[in-house]
Order: sequence, then C-alpha cells, then structure tokens
Amino acid sequence: MKSWMMVVGQVIFTVLMYGMGALFFGLALVPGLSLVFRVWAASAVMPPFSRMFFLGCSLALGYFIFGLTLILLVGTFRTLFRLRLQEGNYPLFSWQALQWAFVSSLYLMINFTFIDFILLTPFANLLFRLLGAKLGRNVQFNSKFVFDATLLEIGDNTVVGGGAIIIGHIVERGLLRLKKVKIGRNVTIGSHATIMPGCEIGDGAIIGASAVLLKDTKVGRRQIWFGIPAEELRRDSIKEAEAAQG
Repeated sequence: MKSWMMVVGQVIFTVLMYGMGALFFGLALVPGLSLVFRVWAASAVMPPFSRMFFLGCSLALGYFIFGLTLILLVGTFRTLFRLRLQEGNYPLFSWQALQWAFVSSLYLMINFTFIDFILLTPFANLLFRLLGAKLGRNVQFNSKFVFDATLLEIGDNTVVGGGAIIIGHIVERGLLRLKKVKIGRNVTIGSHATIMPGCEIGDGAIIGASAVLLKDTKVGRRQIWFGIPAEELRRDSIKEAEAAQG
C-alpha cells in the first residue's frame, strides 16, 4: 500500500512540474514570439525569399530572447520565494526532499533548453547567482553539470572545465544527503572531473581531468589531485614525471 502511495505521489509531482514548465516556457516565449509576429506582419510586402530570411532571423533571435527571459524568470521566482537548500540528511519522501526536487526542476528547464549557449559568458555566472550560488569575480563555467547551486561557493578566477560535474546531493540508504561544496580562488577543475557533496578545495588547487573527488574530500592549497578516486599528486611523483619527459 505504501509503495502505491509513493508512486501516486511521484505521478502527481511530475504532472505539477509539467504544468510549471509549461507556465515558465509560455511566459519566456512571449517576447520572442512578439518579435516574430511583428516581423511577419512588417515583411508582408517583401519578396518570398526576403520574407523567409527576415522571419528566420527573427525566429533565431527569438530563441535567444526566450533563453535569457527564462533565466530571469526562474532566478526571480527562486529569489522571491527564498528557495534555498539546507544541509542535512532527509528522507526521500519529506518536505526538504520535495523542495530539492522542485529547485532542481527549475534548473533542468534551463539545462535542457539553453545553457549550452551561455557557457563561458557572464550570463552563466548570472544564472548560477540567481539560483543561489556564492561566486567570486571572473569565475568561468564551461560545464552545464553544475547542480544544487544554493549549496555552492566558488572563489575568484576559478575555472570549471568542460563536462565537469559539481553536485551538492547524494542519495544513500534511503536518505537524501545535502552538503555544501566549497571551492577556493584560482582553482582549476579539469574536464569531466566530478566534485561530490561536502568537498572543500583550497586556493590554487588543480583537480585533474576525469578525477573523482569522493564526498567530504578536503583538498589543500595548491595541491594537485588526479585519479578515480582522486588522490594528491605528490611532489616526488611530479619530479619523476618531469624527469621521464626530460
């Protein structure tokens, strides 16, 4: 009986998220569609090719307007309703877990529709700030797999490489575990590296490509970590590698 109630609850939540998605997408489409309709009406006297060209350009521009509008809508909604995740361990069917699922759904709407076009631009930083992340200056995001923004802190001049995963949640033994990820200044997160909940990375550290930092890993200042699971690359190992190359 309990399992059926869970299934019903999941179905209801999913349908509500579809409705919320339709609302956000619908509102975000209004400015772009307005532009398209204006161009369609104004180009009525043009030759067919010219009209199609201007209509095509307006559709493309309308898509970018849609994406930026969606970012502002989602960010404003999260800010107004003060949706912030709190560290802790919660049952999967609890109010806290429901809030996490809702906040994650807001981000996924952008993740699946537009975020590829804003990576390595100031708009990516705007998005994650609106979603609750604490960011320093000149942070560079080249990955859309940055989740649980309200649990994320990143210092100045840090680079998040392409395909890197930064995540503030994990599910273990029927519990949703939420914990902050803290990344210092001048840190380099390599391509496709994975940073798990509770990790703390000191200033100037380097996390190698495809490295996996297990939960609660502490990386010291200027340390270099590689591997699965990631381990510190000792200075003697660096010297041996340099000697082999020389």
